[in-house]
Order: sequence, then structure tokens, then C-alpha cells
Amino acid sequence: MAEMIETRFAYGDALVELGRRRPDVVALDADLYKSTRTIGFRDAFPTRWFNLGIAEADMVSTAAGMAASGLIPFCNSFAIFLTGVCYMPIRTQIAYPALPVKLVGSSAGLTQGPDGASHQSLEDISMMRGLPNMTVVVPADAEETRQATLAIADWPGPVYLRVGRYPVPCLFDSSYRFEVGKATLLAEGADVTLFATGHMLCKALDAAGILRRQGIGASVVNVSTSKPLDAETIRRCAGGRRLAVTIEEHSIIGGLGSAVAELLAEAASMPRLLRLGVRDHFGESGLADELLEKHRLTGKAIAEDVAAELRPKR
Repeated sequence: MAEMIETRFAYGDALVELGRRRPDVVALDADLYKSTRTIGFRDAFPTRWFNLGIAEADMVSTAAGMAASGLIPFCNSFAIFLTGVCYMPIRTQIAYPALPVKLVGSSAGLTQGPDGASHQSLEDISMMRGLPNMTVVVPADAEETRQATLAIADWPGPVYLRVGRYPVPCLFDSSYRFEVGKATLLAEGADVTLFATGHMLCKALDAAGILRRQGIGASVVNVSTSKPLDAETIRRCAGGRRLAVTIEEHSIIGGLGSAVAELLAEAASMPRLLRLGVRDHFGESGLADELLEKHRLTGKAIAEDVAAELRPKR
């Protein structure tokens, strides 16, 4: 059985690794360093770690100033606070001047769990995706998180990196190569293509296995960069299928489902699209797996919904 690791822990380890490689990298936190896992960077590089307290907007503004002076700031908080509370300073002080601030939203999505709707970010990708100059990356497992953390330090503009506290299986090893803006085909099937992002990649792979046992061939594509979208791979993998499906732990409004819908709407001869995710609801308090079950984001539920969509309509 694959080892289960939370992507926030993989990010914390990768940030320390990055700090050893690059003296221009600094980390800022909003008094959540144990949860965001910047505590390791604090211990390794105490003069390059800054706790701004419960003042996320000030943290973002400080990061903008650091980036303007030649540093590479990694700015950390819960995803909902970082994108929601700080939307205006991110928009005006980071995205508009295209400063290389790396915004890391932790404890993202439904799987934030028991803290409920106030802490579950189901709109963060939508908000960041809509900003000019902003890149949005949602890694699927520990190794992809590690590689993405290292890669975005070299990316020339601002980046939003989304990580979570949900243990997911290690899908990739060191032979895997993450690249910003590239989607990866992991499995091939002739009937349907499942486009998944973040925590949902492992669920998509589970669903594909169930569908294959039912005689339905399912391709699975890891869309770890929501913006810029890998249009070539998505069109190629959707083409010729009976159905395309997006799967995300986020609202289907403004996230991966919207991005793929926009892309396929501009292309000729593309299949129908089924968007699976949170359907215009706030979250609620509950265990992560309970919430995924309720919103039909388990492998079993995804397979059921896909199979139902493929049945002939009366």
C-alpha cells in the first residue's frame, strides 16, 4: 500500500530544501507556522523567516516589498484567509506589478474538515485564476508538491500554490517530472477522460479502475496547473471520447471545471463535459472523508456518476 502523506508536510520539507539552495528565498507566516509547516524553515533559517501575526494583509504587503527588493518571498496562511482576506493587496501589490511572490494556501478545500465553512476554501482557485499575471498550481501528492515548490521559485511572476492537510497516497517517485503549465496523462481509455487536480487525482485513479471493471475505458489526466492551462494536452485527451469529466475539491464555478469548459467551448468537435466538485455550496464541519462522501468525491461515487452520464438517455 502506498505511503500516505499530507501535501502541506511535503511542502514544509521542500521549503527547507529550497532554502538551502537559494539564499534569496524568505518565508512569511501569519502565526500558523505549525499548520502551514513553515516551522521547519523557521528552525533552519531563523533570520529569513518572518511571523507577521494574525495580519494576513500586512504579510502580503510586506512580501510585495521584499520581492521588489530582489528576494523570493513564500507567503503562507490558510488558503481561505490568504486569498479571501488578502485579495485586494494581492491584486494591487503583487499581481498588477507581476512580482515574484509565491502565495501558499494551506489546509485548502473540503478536506480542511472540522473547522467548517469559515475555514474551507472552495473559491480560492477561482479568485486567483481570475487575476492577470497569476499562475495557479495544485499538486496531487508529496513528490509533485516537492517538485512544484522548487519549480515555482524560478517562475518569473506570482504563483498561488494550493496544499492540504488530507493524507493522500504517494503516486509519483523521483523519476516524475513536474513542469509548470503541463498536464500529465497517467492512464488511457477510449470512452471517457477524467481531468483531476490536487487531492482528487487519487480519487480519479480509483474511479478509473472501477469503470474499467465495468467495461468503460477511462483516461486520467493530472491537471496540476490550473493556470496557465495545458490546452494542447486537454484537447488531445478529450478528443474522440464520449465524455470529459473534471474532478476538483473546489466549487465547480470558477475552478478546474470552468477552466476546461471555457477551453473546450472554443474547440471544435469536443465531447460533453461533466463537472464534479462542490455545487455552489459552502462547506460544513465534518471529517474529511465524510465531506467527500457527501459531495460525491470518492472513487466509487465518481465512477457511478460517470457511468450514469454515459447511459443512453430516454
